[in-house]
Amino acid sequence: MSFIHVYEPPDAAGAPILLLLHGTGGNEQDLLSLAEILAPDAGVLSPRGKVLERGMPRFFRRLAEGVFDIEDLEFRTGELADFLHASAARYGFDVRQLIAVGFSNGANIAGSLLLLRPDALTAGILLRAMVPLVPDPLPSLQHSRVLVSNGTQDPLVTPAESERLVKLFRDSGADADLVWQNAGHQIAQGDVAAARHWLQRAAPI
Repeated sequence: MSFIHVYEPPDAAGAPILLLLHGTGGNEQDLLSLAEILAPDAGVLSPRGKVLERGMPRFFRRLAEGVFDIEDLEFRTGELADFLHASAARYGFDVRQLIAVGFSNGANIAGSLLLLRPDALTAGILLRAMVPLVPDPLPSLQHSRVLVSNGTQDPLVTPAESERLVKLFRDSGADADLVWQNAGHQIAQGDVAAARHWLQRAAPI
């Protein structure tokens, strides 16, 4: 397989599998405890980002803070999507069982997957996410569901950027929700509560 990763099957066949996508400097272990809180019966697929920035794993390159290398983002999105399909074949699940839970850089690659490769991912919880890129033309995402949970005190992601991201998903036809946390660029208790509530009503198609 092309990514170092952790896989744990769900308790029941066909149940959701959380695709855990860490932030900069994280690894495949980072979000396992969060997954246990969000959906203890769900499976887990947690890859480690393959790009290194000063030794810190990421899922794609950036040129500066908040400035993405779009060519690399598109390549890494395709690479990750192919890994998801390969994992589904190896472990015996349907990619439609996958629900991304991404934080920061992981949320941004999840957003890119949702926009560019809806064949591999149709549902996601994006924590502290930015607009990864704007496809032209926009994709058709009528079967996609997205929760964006961002912080009002986040120094890296402005409210306008958050609104622009959700509008991009909605303009593409996705069922997209935006919730706000009184927090900065870190996962807060409000994110956990919002994600648990969203998961309870957003099982994969």
